[in-house]
Amino acid sequence: MRTIGRLGELLVRTHHDFDPDRFIAPTARTKDAYGSFLGSQLGESHIVVLVAERDGEVVGYTYAGVEGRDYMSLRGPAGVLYDIVVDPAHRGRGIGRMLLDATLKALESRGVTQVVLSTAEKNAVAQRLFEHAGFRRTMVEMTRELKD
Repeated sequence: MRTIGRLGELLVRTHHDFDPDRFIAPTARTKDAYGSFLGSQLGESHIVVLVAERDGEVVGYTYAGVEGRDYMSLRGPAGVLYDIVVDPAHRGRGIGRMLLDATLKALESRGVTQVVLSTAEKNAVAQRLFEHAGFRRTMVEMTRELKD
C-alpha cells in the first residue's frame, strides 16, 4: 500500500496546489495515512480499488464505491468514483482511461446503473478524460471561506 499511499499523497498535493483554501495540505503522514486508509477499504464488498502496473511497478490506481440513495446529493443509488491517479511519469499513455473503464466495469458488475464523480475545477485534464468517457456535468461545487 506504500506505492498507493505515494499516489494518494500526490492526489492531495495536486488538489491543494489547485486551491489551498479548499483542499487539505499534505503532511509528513499523508503517504502512510492514505495507504493505510485505502488498505482498510480492500475487504469491503461495496468498494473497488484497482491498480495499473507497468513492469511490476504500480503507476496508477482508482478507488470507487457503491452508495445507496443520497438525499444530500439528490440522487439515487450510484457508483461513486472517489479517486483516480496516474503517476505523472506515466501519463499520456492511456493508463487513466484503462483504469476508468475497468472501474466502470467493476461497478457495473455490482449492479450499478449510474456513476458520479467530482473533479477539481482547475483539473482540465481529468475533466477531458471523464467527458471522453461519457460523463456529463451535473453539479457545480462552490466554496466560500468565512474569515474575518
